[in-house]
Amino acid sequence: MAKQKVDYDEKSIKSLDALSHIRLRTGMYIGRIGDGSNPSDGIYVLLKEIVDNSIDEFIMGVGKKVEITRDGEAVTIRDYGRGIPLGKVIECVSQINTGGKYNDDVFQFSVGLNGVGTKAVNALSSRFEVISFRDGQFKRALFAQGKLKEDEGGKAKDQPNGTFVEFSPDHEIFKTFTWNDDFIAKRLRYYCYLNAGLNIVYNGTTFHSKEGLKDLLAAEIGAEPAHYEVFHAAEDKLEFAFTHTNIYGETYFSFVNGQYTNDGGTHQSAFREGILKGVNEFSGKNFAGEDVREGLVGAIAVKIQDPVFESQTKNKLGSDVRAWVVPMVKEAVEKWLHKNPETATKLLDKIKTNERIRTELAKIKKEARERAKSVALRIPKLRDCEIHYCDSQNDKKVAKRREETSLFITEGDSAGGSLVMCRDVETQAIFTIKGKPLNCFGLGRDTVYKNVELYNIMSALGIENGLEGLRYNKVIIATDADVDGMHIRNLLLTFFLRFFEELVKHGHVCILETPLFRVRNKQQTTYCYSETERDAAQAAIKNPETTRFKGLGEISPKEFGQFIGDDIRLQKVDIEDLGTVNKTLEFFMGKNTPERKEFIVSNLVYEIG
Repeated sequence: MAKQKVDYDEKSIKSLDALSHIRLRTGMYIGRIGDGSNPSDGIYVLLKEIVDNSIDEFIMGVGKKVEITRDGEAVTIRDYGRGIPLGKVIECVSQINTGGKYNDDVFQFSVGLNGVGTKAVNALSSRFEVISFRDGQFKRALFAQGKLKEDEGGKAKDQPNGTFVEFSPDHEIFKTFTWNDDFIAKRLRYYCYLNAGLNIVYNGTTFHSKEGLKDLLAAEIGAEPAHYEVFHAAEDKLEFAFTHTNIYGETYFSFVNGQYTNDGGTHQSAFREGILKGVNEFSGKNFAGEDVREGLVGAIAVKIQDPVFESQTKNKLGSDVRAWVVPMVKEAVEKWLHKNPETATKLLDKIKTNERIRTELAKIKKEARERAKSVALRIPKLRDCEIHYCDSQNDKKVAKRREETSLFITEGDSAGGSLVMCRDVETQAIFTIKGKPLNCFGLGRDTVYKNVELYNIMSALGIENGLEGLRYNKVIIATDADVDGMHIRNLLLTFFLRFFEELVKHGHVCILETPLFRVRNKQQTTYCYSETERDAAQAAIKNPETTRFKGLGEISPKEFGQFIGDDIRLQKVDIEDLGTVNKTLEFFMGKNTPERKEFIVSNLVYEIG
């Protein structure tokens, strides 16, 4: 059918007010919408935007306490800062490009410099209430979907200065959502690590940090043994901390004006360079950067005016801070090593060990590459896609679809065949493994190069030298929902967590959820991902026929297409903290068979019937 011709004239041009534009193009302002199952989902961005304002008050030296309460879907935030100027309360929460953060004398190191944050929360909330308390007076305004419904003002008896905000995310935007208290708690802990002395109370639980980023690293490392006590330095515009552990690779937590930049940026690069220069200057050596930083766990926070980020959600800093961050880090590291000779010896011993292992590994790497070349010019068992995550974004097609790029790792030719036949060839690649991969817990990095299958997975992903060459945004483990499938899943997760933890930490590893049951009759078909869904479908469909899928290979390519398309269900693999990773892997994948057997027997669930 031919498309209907539409005239392009003056009537085609539409002008939207700012808040309507936020509701129409939500992703431009808060990134992904989501349903609350991911810490990057929009509801948490809304909360962050309001709390950021309260943190800005603390940074400016007023308001040492923030109280946050969640009751159902509604969240309230009460700070004890200066309060919004009473005559500008309505404008500050409803008019784009209105706010005090454009005045460097009032807000020197704010994250939200574009005047959008609070307005976005207002526009995307079914109910948004703000009250400002200043010097015994108050101003209150109530909005619905960004539209003013009520406003009043007058005397505020016994109310200290500050701002109160309550909002409920709008179901017209966030169709279905659930708050996850663990995600909220982690974000609030980070706020306290970045602002030593701040108290945040969330539903009765108080978060507080005395030593800032040093506390952050201690919490993240947990029981993982460090080679020396965490080095912590704090200046007005720069705070950093680091130590070395036995974890492979480098791990960083970087922040700008209190914002967690999980994709790093110029400050993180400068931090890495400063550590290298400080160590080399102290030792009089010329150690390679990879030897100095292997096993390093570090955190850096900078405060800068007018920060430039690479997106509205502020995941990566673009501002050039190298000129002052590098020398400050270098000088602090050098002084610390001179003052602590025992620690300096431990650090240099770790670096020399890294150097020796790298030299030994170089020969094994060379042999592995030669072996791979002799097998084939392409990676066996990989059905690649056309677009890759690391491709140049100058190509419009790449820029538009690179976030969709995925590598499905699946077992066996039957499951792999179904995926190949129904995949999107532009963005979805398939890697088929044969049987169960090697359990690499407790093994060295040379394992990756000696084991052909693990080496091919690493090569397919392009992560041998870090995430810069990552070829797919999502690494999706697609295994059967049986005991063997779960075991394969655990073996693959052990591989990634053991050698490429950064891949998991940055949210690239996911588990594919596929239906366990198909309930249908001649008129209707429902796919169910749990027994509860199956029971509901059997009750809703007349004379149903129920099929239990034992493996991915039993699902036809025609059916499978919908499960890896727009309706794909993915469970992202999250790391709560670095310290729990090794402990968890040791329990589930280590040699403690009797202890594990006792756990399984104690937690076994019997089904009757």
